[in-house]
This record gives sequence, structure tokens and C-alpha cells, in this order.
Amino acid sequence: MVTRALTEAGVLAALDEVMDPEIPSCSVVDLGIVERVAVTGDAVEVDLLPTFSGCPALDVIGRDVARAVEQLGARTQVRWVRTRPWTTDRITERGRARLAEYGIAPPGSPVVVELGRPDPIACPYCGARATEEQSAFGPTPCRAIRYCPACRNPFEAFKPKG
Repeated sequence: MVTRALTEAGVLAALDEVMDPEIPSCSVVDLGIVERVAVTGDAVEVDLLPTFSGCPALDVIGRDVARAVEQLGARTQVRWVRTRPWTTDRITERGRARLAEYGIAPPGSPVVVELGRPDPIACPYCGARATEEQSAFGPTPCRAIRYCPACRNPFEAFKPKG
């Protein structure tokens, strides 16, 4: 039984409380994986975009999204869709700030500088731009391990698009 009128804004506010299990500083809204919310009476459909097809957290995220919407009193359907691919461009500004606070370098600018070399990835701890990739294989396929010689900290960074 719906105790108050369901709205798309209300559902999105509830989803903004659902944190990514692998990056608990960011909500699914911050990461831009919420593709569509449709409210019809007391039913809500939520379409989500996977960050990549083999993401091990899909089941957990889907379950957490369903629970958050059901707490609003709605019948809920959550689907993973691939209508378009998720890219790091979908991460909100707040999400980028939260990634940096958590110690993960947010994706860099897509601007290309110096004869095709991508914009350097800044260290989330000290801001130095002269960081080095230590391994293309991070904890998930969408992240790499980098190192900052300035402050001597390793950190994770989202891989660039491409």
C-alpha cells in the first residue's frame, strides 16, 4: 500500500541512498547507472546500466535498488538494460568529488593534449598530475592501479574511455 504519492523525484531521492558495494562513497545515482525510472500508480520500474557486463556487484545493486523502492511502498521491477553503454561521462560532479575523497581518481577530462597523449590523471591525495600507471589490472575491470611519486601513494583510477 502506497502511503504517499510516488514520484520520479522521490524514487531518485531513495536511490541516491543506495551505495555502490564496491565504491561505498558513491550512490548508484552518483555513478550514473540509473538509466530510467517510471512510476505508474503504485508500481515503479527502474532500468539500470551495468558499468561493465561482468560486474560482480550487479545482483547486490539490483537487490538494494529494489529494497529502496519497495520501502516507499511500491511494487518494483528492476532491470539491467544495455540500451546504450555506461561510460564514466555519466558520473555526476558530486560523484567525482566523492570518488576523490574515497581515494579513487575520478575519470579525467576527455581533452587530448600533447600529440595524442591523454590528459594526465591527478592524484586524489595531493593533486599532483605526474602520476604513473602501475597496473592496468585493478580490483575491477573498469579501474587501474596508479602511483603518485609526489606523495608516494598508490591509488585506483577509472580507466579512460576507449
